[in-house]
Amino acid sequence: MPWLEPVTLAGEHATLEPLDPAHEAALVEACADGRLWELWYTTVPSPATMGAEIARRLALRQGGTMLPFSVRHNASGRLAGMTTYMNVDATHRRVEIGSTWYAASVQRTALNTECKAMLLRHAFEHLDCIAVEFRTHSMNVQSRQAIERLGAKLDGVLRSHVRMPNGSLRDTAVYSVTAAEWPAVRANLEWRLRRPRAAEPATS
Repeated sequence: MPWLEPVTLAGEHATLEPLDPAHEAALVEACADGRLWELWYTTVPSPATMGAEIARRLALRQGGTMLPFSVRHNASGRLAGMTTYMNVDATHRRVEIGSTWYAASVQRTALNTECKAMLLRHAFEHLDCIAVEFRTHSMNVQSRQAIERLGAKLDGVLRSHVRMPNGSLRDTAVYSVTAAEWPAVRANLEWRLRRPRAAEPATS
């Protein structure tokens, strides 16, 4: 059986559902909230490319290298974004949490903190991962600060790592949480979620 299979992860603020082509219209509406595709330092699908992006992520799921989710905002019942396990290494039990974006109206809320907590918990406590990575543009300060608040540590920066849609070269900041660090990171996330407000970023 495949190591990584579709699963629904439910929390107080958000529910992570397996990505489905039927989610396209709701995700188009979500990405229009803030016109996130116009951010130059990240890659968010536009309304015109949402269908193709869903198909791409589902093809990678079929190939065993990605497990994509739609993010449902529990309070409103609406889909609010996308996130994934990606760069899946089943042999060494490593995944990256990334290709994440959220509608502007749910940014800087507890939703992202809870999504990351659910994904990390599933990775370490159900998939028995040895490490979970986070990658972001080195110039995406908001995302880097939020990753650091989760408790992830900087592994390094991959210089001129990928070419962005606008032609610029991205230096990629690579962070990770290891299995040995997970108990402390889990305690930090649980503490953050008990606070009245947990401010987090738009994309990664």
